[in-house]
Order: sequence, then structure tokens, then C-alpha cells
Amino acid sequence: MTVRNYSLAGPDTAAAHAAGLVDADWFLPTIDPVRLRALQRRSNVRAAVDTALWVALLLGSAWLAWWSLGTDGVIWWQAIPAFALYGALYGGAADARWHECGHGTAFASRRANDVVYNIASFMLWRGPTLWRWSHHRHHTDTIIVGRDAEIAFQRPPSLVRTAIALTNLRGGVDMLWRQIRHAAGRLDTDALDLVPATDHRRVITEARVFVGIVGGVVVWCVLAGSIVPALFIGGPTIYGGWLFVFFGLTQHAGLREDVLDHRLNTRTVHMNPVFRFLYLNMNHHLEHHMFPSVPYHALPALHDEIAEQLPPASPSTWAAYREIITTMWRQRRDPTYEAPRDVPNTPGRRAPVEQGRDDLRRRPDGTVDLGPLAAMSIGDRRRVDSASGPLLLVRHTDGVALVSAICTHADVALDDGAVSGCSIECPKHNACFDLRTGDVVRGPARQSLRTHRVEIVDGRIIGTLGVD
Repeated sequence: MTVRNYSLAGPDTAAAHAAGLVDADWFLPTIDPVRLRALQRRSNVRAAVDTALWVALLLGSAWLAWWSLGTDGVIWWQAIPAFALYGALYGGAADARWHECGHGTAFASRRANDVVYNIASFMLWRGPTLWRWSHHRHHTDTIIVGRDAEIAFQRPPSLVRTAIALTNLRGGVDMLWRQIRHAAGRLDTDALDLVPATDHRRVITEARVFVGIVGGVVVWCVLAGSIVPALFIGGPTIYGGWLFVFFGLTQHAGLREDVLDHRLNTRTVHMNPVFRFLYLNMNHHLEHHMFPSVPYHALPALHDEIAEQLPPASPSTWAAYREIITTMWRQRRDPTYEAPRDVPNTPGRRAPVEQGRDDLRRRPDGTVDLGPLAAMSIGDRRRVDSASGPLLLVRHTDGVALVSAICTHADVALDDGAVSGCSIECPKHNACFDLRTGDVVRGPARQSLRTHRVEIVDGRIIGTLGVD
């Protein structure tokens, strides 16, 4: 039986490069670009309401857990259900908030996303910087062995190890131990592979802050002569993390490895309203991987738009688990077996959607007439061909911009990117650029977009190509 090497520094890494699976083009379904732009709109109000409800439930369950302890502080058996609820909301439901705010799609406000992301990162013992880079890789090379550090359920599978993983007892301890090692300045192999050297110090600093907080809770427990403080802070990461593992197993487990079509390696599951709230609609995981710039609350609508181009969704959580368990059982003897997918025969697209091309009309002074301003609404964008490469003409809230059409992070076309205010977002990894200056306002991109001068003359957009 051949056992694959899932590390980021093993022989399968070189094999993935040789097979052309690294930073490759992925299948994308066709969708009306106007409809896609509407689905990409973020809402501070919607995200604030959902976050406030989660926090209210978290605080309410914390009070219930505290009340159930009794006046003498003794942990009675009747306190277990209350702590189970609190732990699930703390160490489980925090995962979906961490995920969406990490993508920058929950709130329209970048600051609000960052605040919730960093708090949730502590609740899960995930270093914010390290896991941003890890998740960028996950979206670039999804379930590519040797490249994706987030392949949680590897082959050949073990049902015993899977059952242990569902408790998160070992996983939670491993996450804490990883933070302790990083706090000591000893970055592991995956961290060194994923995180640019310029961010290593930040990874270490964040780990020291997290370990310092956990250390403070330990001191509190010692001084109080009780484990109760740890049951409220830190402990739920371990005993409540089973919930995010329970949801997370449905995403990719049992599906294909080393393919460039998310329809073959990612699963969408129809879940009940309670699960959808706890999971922030990430049960629409296939749609999320295809269009990560669409916020969680719009994923059901996105599913309706492209459902005919996708394999049938699992009808329930139980149906998804039945498929996963059956597949894992067969993979014990045949690790190459994968759950079959009924993928529609649709051409899709691997090139960016065309949002309208302008024929370059040269003026006597060498500038280019790019058409009437009135023909573009705020948020509209158009491809423009030039000798120096593809450009994107975008109308934003402060005027019109003409910028490079390719993200500087991973050569991803920006045609499908969400336009918000005066910024445009990469549709693959959610990097944001200021359309007025080209400057990076949100990673993972480090290099600015090249901008070209534009002005409005007699109601027409006049561009000067090659001039910043």
C-alpha cells in the first residue's frame, strides 16, 4: 500500500510542481458578471447582527455555565450540558467567524473584519498571520498533496483517528503546543514554507501574546485553586472544538486529490437553519471555493445561480457523513478510491469573464478615448488591451481608474474582483488595492498595481497608457 507524504517538504511537493498542479488555473462556472457583482456586496449591518447574536449566545451560555457550578464553585455533573453549549459556541462556532473575517468578506469594514478575526484566532489558538498564509495556499492549491497544509483527513484513513479528531482533544493540544514552539522562536517546517520571511517575526510575536494569555489563565487557576477559569478561557478551544471538526469534515473528506476542479474535491451540503447559522453558510463550501469574494450571507443565492453547473449537493448532514464514512471504509484497503461526483458536462471558463472590451481610439495627442463616462455605473469595469498587457477600467465612488488587470500576488485576473468604495479585491485570495493609487490595502499582495492616468474630458474617459 502506497502512503502519500502530505508534508509541504516531501516528495509529493515536487510531484505536484511537475504535474502542473501548483498555482494552476481552476474551473469556474459561467455567471452573469452583473449578478456576480451584486452577490459580492458586503454588509456591515448583516454581519454585525449575526456577530451580535453569536456573542449574545456565547455570553448567555457562559452565564448558564457559571450558574450551574453552584455557589461553592464545585463542578457538578449538571454543569456539563451548559459547558458543552458554551464550548461549542466558543471553540466551535468561532471557526466560521474566523474564516469569513479572515477572507475579509463578513463586514464591509476591513477594521471590523480584522478585530473579529484576531479575537477568533485566539479562541482557536491559530496564529493570525500564519493562518492567513495557510488559508491563501489552501485556496490556491486546494487538496493538492504536498502543497495544501489544510488536508486534515489523509489517506489511508483510520476511523479510530477520525473519531479521535472529532473530539478535538488531540488537535486542540497540538495547536497550543505549536503556539508554544512558535513563541520560543522555533517555527515549524510548514510555517517556514507558508509565511514570507518578512512576516516571521510577526508570527512569533502573535504566538507570544497568545501563550502569555494562556499563561495568565494558568496562574489564575493556581491562585484560585480551581480549574474553573480555564473552563471559560482557553479550555473551550479543546473541549468545544469538536463542532468545527464536525462541520469541517464535510468540506473535502473522501473526495478527489490533485485535481483542478473544485466540483471534484469540495462538497456542498444542505443543512438545517441552526447549523447554517453556526457555520455561517459554509455548508455551501463548493461555491465558496469557486467565488471566495462572495460573502457568507449571499452563498445560497450564488448556489441558485450556478447549481446547474455543479454536482448535486448532499441533501443533509447525515447523507454527507454516510458518504464520508463509506468512502473512508473503502479507502482503508484502497487509498486511491474516491467518492464519485456526478459533474455536469459544462464548459465553464478558465479565463476571466469578459465585461466588455473597448477598441482603443487614439487621439492626436497620444491619449486614448475609452468611451463615455455615462456608460459606466459605479462598480462597473471593462477590459482594455494595451501593448504593456491587459488593463482594467473601473468606475469607483471617487472617479475612474485604469489599472493593471492582474493581481500582483498570484497573477489572478481582477475582472471578477469585488469593487467596494475606492478599492478592488482579488477574486481568488481577497487581496485589496486602492484604485486611486494602486497601493495594497490588504494582503496577501505586497506589490502595488500599476496605475495609468485617466481624466474626464467633455464627458468622456481619456486614458494615458504607460503613464502612472
